[in-house]
Amino acid sequence: MTSAPTGQSFSVEEEQHLEIEDSGRVQRGEWVLNSPDPPGICYELIGSIKETVFPHRNKQSSSSKKRTPWKCSVSFLQGVFPILSWGKNYKVSNFKNDLMAGLTLASLSIPQSIGYASLAKLDPQYGLYTSIVPPLIYALMGSSRELAIGPVAVVSMLLASLVQKIQDPVADPVAYRKLIFTVTFFAGTFQAAFGMFRLGFLVDFFSHAAIVGFMAGAAIIIGLQQLKGLLGFSHFTTNTDLVSVLESVFKSLHSEWYPLNFLLGCSFLIFLLLTRFIGRRNKKLFWLPAIAPLISVILSTLIVFLTKADKHGVKIVKHIKSGLNPSSIHQLQLNGPHVGEAAKVGLISAIIALTEAVAVGRSFATIRGYHLDGNKEMVAMGFMNIAGSFSSCYVATGSFSRTAVNFSAGCQTVVSNIVMAITVLVSMELLTRLLYFTPIAILASIILSALPGLIDINEAYYIWKVDKLDFLACLGAFLGVLFASVEVGLMAAVTISFAKLLLRSIRPGIEELGRLPGTDIFCDISQYPMAIKIPAIVIIRVNSALCFANANFIRERIVRWVTEEENKAKENGKGSVEALILDMSNMMNIDTSGICALEELHRKLVSDGIQLALANPRLQVIHKLKLGKFVDKIGRGWVFLTIGEAVDACPVSELVCLSSC
Repeated sequence: MTSAPTGQSFSVEEEQHLEIEDSGRVQRGEWVLNSPDPPGICYELIGSIKETVFPHRNKQSSSSKKRTPWKCSVSFLQGVFPILSWGKNYKVSNFKNDLMAGLTLASLSIPQSIGYASLAKLDPQYGLYTSIVPPLIYALMGSSRELAIGPVAVVSMLLASLVQKIQDPVADPVAYRKLIFTVTFFAGTFQAAFGMFRLGFLVDFFSHAAIVGFMAGAAIIIGLQQLKGLLGFSHFTTNTDLVSVLESVFKSLHSEWYPLNFLLGCSFLIFLLLTRFIGRRNKKLFWLPAIAPLISVILSTLIVFLTKADKHGVKIVKHIKSGLNPSSIHQLQLNGPHVGEAAKVGLISAIIALTEAVAVGRSFATIRGYHLDGNKEMVAMGFMNIAGSFSSCYVATGSFSRTAVNFSAGCQTVVSNIVMAITVLVSMELLTRLLYFTPIAILASIILSALPGLIDINEAYYIWKVDKLDFLACLGAFLGVLFASVEVGLMAAVTISFAKLLLRSIRPGIEELGRLPGTDIFCDISQYPMAIKIPAIVIIRVNSALCFANANFIRERIVRWVTEEENKAKENGKGSVEALILDMSNMMNIDTSGICALEELHRKLVSDGIQLALANPRLQVIHKLKLGKFVDKIGRGWVFLTIGEAVDACPVSELVCLSSC
């Protein structure tokens, strides 16, 4: 590969040493060139599905070569239903903890579910239905031990704001309800597909910063909308932007509002916030804020019933339908005129619900010290919402406030969700008639008391300190939801996140490397100023895939870098650049545009008498470079396993090495 420069004579020992080094470099270069072909797209897709439904497949195959159909079936069932894995070792002591946690959870879930149903512009029983079937399905398929499943404020508000633009809930409540069930079906279908095909990265486009801003803006809008129930308004705007809501409040204050509603709601809101404060200060009293909403419902219902306050302007819930969840399969509008719009709303709802649930589940899994598989969670969420759409439920997900209560109550497994669902079911059969006189102002106060947890000022400040572009996404989502609509807020957040991603893809990090003194490690010279440049050799590392979006930028940047180094070398009288080494260890992939850019770069370097060498290309990259015949153009001998070997292979480096010796 290399030869002694003209006029330079080596001793026998030196020539033998060079030959040994050359043969070793050639052998290691062949390791790189002869690496196996990467798996195809279809193979990876099928493998991801197998990994989802057969989680124990690799472990079993390593321990036993022969796998019977029975073992295969058991592995499949354990992958789909994790309860079959841990249920064998379930103990009575665990059930005692789960029983108490489930009962505590139900005391919070019942009043919240009724309130969130009204937020979604549905009758109260549909919120309770959503706290029965989805938690039971999740208990069979979910892997989080603490996640509490049911309706949540943000998703309820999201559904109401998007679906009411398609179908008016006041003019035709039956058609509106059917559309909600259809949206729930699509949301579950998208969630299951995300998990089965390992598409969870799509959810990540709605970044953490965007979620913080979206949640804060949604919390403020939800809070303002609760003024309708808190003040006893009969007419209120269907818009969700801040200006429209405040305008509607001021108009209604001049025409209709009932002070008794406000007095009753504010009194119990203060009580709820006080119990929340006490529960945070004293962890042993975690149960107090959990049962406070149920106590508020019971006391306020008794007050209205005994004082006949409903005759004096206090708005009450009235009839709540009792009994089991009725089937709603026949109500799904899969062939209706609005199926496309329902699918769009379902996709948005699926992403928001998944983002909240997976984030909450992983947070508590980290505390307990176990791993939560996001893709399996998506499958579980998907099937529970599909089942929910068949049983008169709307989109359910994991609730942060109820999960925190479940965790504090000492839950050990998802059996607490089963206990909660059964308790809600019994309440639906026996207690719904007792809720006839429940004031709507109390439901508004319960929702208001849960909203402070959605506004995280400290996290927003942290985002501002760490990454200003992330904060821009956070601010865009917040202002979009607050002053325009939910769709605008989501679009602003996703657009800013995409713009940030594109900016970093189009303008990736490109570094010039130097060798750290006394080592064989090559680092970015701007980060490590003590790193020494190799004379007459330019070493460049590209920290991204080389694709159509950035290929020309990277090529022009490298050419400009080499030109600048040549000009500096001529000014200092040190000779011209002899070689360019591309460190490809951080280049995860390359496309045809990237290969064309490398070919243009190679032609430019050859015309200037500069040798191009490649160091440590990844599997996908070297495979495509071989298919594109680029390896043959630069020569197989100029592909190396490490930067150090590429440097040593250059003739100029041998002169430097020998002179230093």
